[in-house]
Amino acid sequence: MARIKRERPVLLAAILSALAALAAGMNKWVVLVLLLVMILTALFNEAPTIEAEPAPPVEIEPEAPPSRLPEVSATLSGLDIPVMVLSDDASVLFQNRAAEKAFGEVVLGAHISARMRSPGVLDMVRETIATNAPNQIEHAERLPSERVYIVRSAPIEFAAEDGPRERYFILSFRDISEVRRIDRMRSDFVANASHELRTPLASLRGFIETIQGPAKNDLKAQARFLNIMLDQTTRMSRLVDDLLSLSRLELKSHIAPDEKIDLVPLLGHVRDALVPLARDVGVDINLHLPDGKVEVLGDRDELVQVFENLMENACKYGQEGKVVDVWLKNGTGQPVEVSIVDKGPGIPAEHVPRLTERFYRVSIEDSRSKKGTGLGLAIVKHILTRHRARLIVKSEVGKGTDFTVRF
Repeated sequence: MARIKRERPVLLAAILSALAALAAGMNKWVVLVLLLVMILTALFNEAPTIEAEPAPPVEIEPEAPPSRLPEVSATLSGLDIPVMVLSDDASVLFQNRAAEKAFGEVVLGAHISARMRSPGVLDMVRETIATNAPNQIEHAERLPSERVYIVRSAPIEFAAEDGPRERYFILSFRDISEVRRIDRMRSDFVANASHELRTPLASLRGFIETIQGPAKNDLKAQARFLNIMLDQTTRMSRLVDDLLSLSRLELKSHIAPDEKIDLVPLLGHVRDALVPLARDVGVDINLHLPDGKVEVLGDRDELVQVFENLMENACKYGQEGKVVDVWLKNGTGQPVEVSIVDKGPGIPAEHVPRLTERFYRVSIEDSRSKKGTGLGLAIVKHILTRHRARLIVKSEVGKGTDFTVRF
């Protein structure tokens, strides 16, 4: 039945041809035979098979090998030194926690110059990318505290068997601040100590030679020379103590103290300790303190050292004014400030910027006559740097000087 339905047009055409032949007078048996032949041929003849052209083969692209960046990042994240991973165009692909802590968070994909402004570091990175060879330089960061790093850039490559190679660049930072600081302290100590100790040592040698020679039997001269020698050795002892104090401060300058200190009783303690000195030079120390507590984060012993130094300087060098006023200010929304104000001769403007330099003196003779070492304000500066505080100096010749510590 399926063949009959399929060949219906052919069968209909065969029947019509047979009827036309009969109408034309052909023998009916011949017509019948031809009709049967046509019918059988239509029903039992297989239709030609039309083979479809084969579809062109579809090329299946091989899957790209997975990136090695996650593996590299996971490995570097466990390091305790700052590390960054850069691409061929010096974009930051990864930075570990140590790098975030040291330099702040960098937007991934941003160029390294968005964070590292040092021309030396950028030139080194460009050279490493161009030559595919490791490089290193020494780099210093100034804020929030001075740090020195050995910065090294080096390429790393992953070669896939049937795929493109991956290439990244590792930028690492090795902190050598402590090493440099120790070297600098050693050289500073040798240079400064040798300079400052030369005069008292020469004096001691001269007095000893005099006592052994011309004044061998002069008891009065010996007593006078021995008193001078005691003063010189005391001065050398203070000098060595101040140098050691500076060394200790520099070793921990980048570690901010976190203890809460009430400045009201602290300033009272410092004033009481300096009353004998103030009485000797004829100066009154007046405290102007607010009611209640005034707390700052700090190290108590170091803050005592700061305010002792500033008040002592005000008494010694501003004794002509007879009064030293100490003001503690704690305004709402304002930083805490401690001001030590004297009515002395003042400091010429050209000397003010250099007051905190080691061994810098406005008047060498005046400083030595008052038994100064030239290191007091340098110690104050280092302590306040560690406390993230500022020392502000205002002075006018003939009117006095104002040293303000702002927290």
